[in-house]
Amino acid sequence: MNITLDGYYSGLNCELDWHFERWSRGMGARLQQELMQHDSVLLGRKTYQAMARYWTAKQSDPFCSREDFAFAAMLNGFPKAVFSNTLTEPEWRNSTILPGRLKTVMNRLRKPVSGLHKGILVLGSGQLVTELIRLGLVDEYQLWMHPILLGKGKPLFTAPHTKRPLELVQSEVFSSGVVLLRYQAQPLEK
Repeated sequence: MNITLDGYYSGLNCELDWHFERWSRGMGARLQQELMQHDSVLLGRKTYQAMARYWTAKQSDPFCSREDFAFAAMLNGFPKAVFSNTLTEPEWRNSTILPGRLKTVMNRLRKPVSGLHKGILVLGSGQLVTELIRLGLVDEYQLWMHPILLGKGKPLFTAPHTKRPLELVQSEVFSSGVVLLRYQAQPLEK
């Protein structure tokens, strides 16, 4: 999740200019590595629709950079799940729509197959992530901390949520000043 230093995942009107201004090739390569370590991507409806339009068009854009073309090819072919109670037909290749109550859907999606834990990566989808946090369903936080203060916007961490200790398992600094912080969620405190 891209986040500002003061804790916002977007501006009040979903502005992401601060995110795109700092995005670098190194960050794109790191995101590709992360994607390859997961079984599927989970998206909220708004992010899903925006990404479907953008990344599908990139594969046929003659001016697309090699890096973006490679990422588009990988993401377009990757298994994707979209949590939505309004979409009825997937508009992006290899997509599955998951309607219903979020906790029920997530318990079904996270259920191990043949004893193996599924790796699910959420891309963007601030409202979805905020609700997953509230429900205590986030196992790992990957925060791409951007060196900017927005002053106002849509906060990632909203009250009320349960106190939950985190363990820093990795940090990586990019040339743009963005810092990737990976935290493993510890058991919920009673």
